[in-house]
Amino acid sequence: MLKQLYIRNFTLIDELDITLESGFSVITGETGAGKSIILGAIALLLGQRADAKLIKEGAERCVVEAYFDIGRYDLQTLFQENDIDYDADDCILRREITASGKSRAFVNDTPVALSVMKTLGPALIDIHSQHRNLLLREEDFQLGVVDIMAGNAASVAEYREAYNALTTARKELEQLKESMSRNAENEDYMRFQLDELQKAELQEGLQEELERESEMLGSVEDIKGALFSAGNMLEGNGERSVADSLKEAARALDGIAGVYDGVAELAERLGSCVIELEDISRDIARRAEVVEFDPERLEYVNSRLDSIYSLQKKHHVSTVEELISIEKDLETRLARIDNGDEELQRMTAEVERAEARCVEIAALLTKQRMKAAAEIEKEMKRRLVPLGIPKVRFCIAIDEKPLSQSGADRVSFLFSANTSTEMRPVSEVASGGEIARVMLSVKAMISGAVKLPTVIFDEIDTGVSGKIAEQMGHMMQEMAGNDRQVVSITHLPQIAARGKNHYKVYKEETRKGTVSNMTLLSEEERVNEIAQMLSGSDITEAAVNNATELLNRMRQ
Repeated sequence: MLKQLYIRNFTLIDELDITLESGFSVITGETGAGKSIILGAIALLLGQRADAKLIKEGAERCVVEAYFDIGRYDLQTLFQENDIDYDADDCILRREITASGKSRAFVNDTPVALSVMKTLGPALIDIHSQHRNLLLREEDFQLGVVDIMAGNAASVAEYREAYNALTTARKELEQLKESMSRNAENEDYMRFQLDELQKAELQEGLQEELERESEMLGSVEDIKGALFSAGNMLEGNGERSVADSLKEAARALDGIAGVYDGVAELAERLGSCVIELEDISRDIARRAEVVEFDPERLEYVNSRLDSIYSLQKKHHVSTVEELISIEKDLETRLARIDNGDEELQRMTAEVERAEARCVEIAALLTKQRMKAAAEIEKEMKRRLVPLGIPKVRFCIAIDEKPLSQSGADRVSFLFSANTSTEMRPVSEVASGGEIARVMLSVKAMISGAVKLPTVIFDEIDTGVSGKIAEQMGHMMQEMAGNDRQVVSITHLPQIAARGKNHYKVYKEETRKGTVSNMTLLSEEERVNEIAQMLSGSDITEAAVNNATELLNRMRQ
């Protein structure tokens, strides 16, 4: 439930810090006093779009903050799904708006995306204003009421999973058909492209290997000349070779090794150099013999490269690896053409299986909804008769429709206020006051099935008075009996007298200008407020007596 509401610098509110009580509370006040402003501030905590114009004139920012006790409402999973710390005793929602138009949202002092607040806020507070009665026109809302009363959340979730699988299978089948159609049109050209690529005998690294070989074959004369020159220098051009000179130097060092320490090691190192040089010389000679100019091989290598370059240009790529990828894709697409009928049959069968599964679960949903509809009809009649519609007829029509996200049922609430009038959709035949009573009855009915901490009714009593107003107040009072906080913003004394707690919204003139405020009324203040609601601005003794009597009667 909502324990405390803090508002600062929001339109006409300078600063409001109010503690709210459990049970059934009422809020009263003259038209224009600021009740809608307070609701507007709370709506920001439900994720409503922020506007810098909401900031009180002259202020830099506005803040709306609410504290909740949510220990009895099983909301841990919702917090976990949105990666928010869960505090059952003190859950805090805060919204800040700056004069520059920047908006920030917080849950338990942790910054969150506005989408998170849009998810979490409505799970904590349900604001029902007059325009919300228009929901009765919407099939989704009516279906949702039936599902809540049917308690079939598990079946609904199972169906949605099956329907999503069906949607995916249908999409994949359609894509396959489109792909097969496109591929069939281009089959000849695709086979020609694949043949070109296959003839190129592409392999990873082939291009780099051919380019190195082409460069080598084109430089044979330079290579051969360099090898010949190096060999001649090592061999000494027919005279003493480098190796012979090193051998002679080693012998000279060996000759003095007995009389001069250290030269034996040098002689040994020179011997190693001789061995290495002789090996190098032989290797150069072998290479010089095998390097030959091969114009046919050079032509073949360059032809392969030209083919690769041409294919790269044609397919707008720069590597052989990309060409190989295109080749594999063409093979896949052509295989799909060759095996298209089998794939089409497989996917068609998959769609049929998914559809059969949906039909099966949808039939279960229909059965559950039909059973719940019968109970709803009885419950709605029981609630509407005391609300001044003694001849009411209320029926839920459930008709078949094509499979959709919600099943195969089209739900419509049918209504007639008397026995002589044909039942028609409630939004077409019910008056404003009747729609308000129907909506209140729906809310009261589902309140037991939905664990919602706080419900706020904004002038749902429009168009009613007297005994009917008393019954509406009694119904809201009952709603507040199941660990639920119910708040009614009302102009009717019969409903105001039902409240366990009575708050008043009022305007006052200060040196800062006109400001709105809200306060919890004492018993005496409450009597005067209800007396004023009964008699107008001039509170008479008779009005005070009537207010006292009304309060006493509503408490019985």
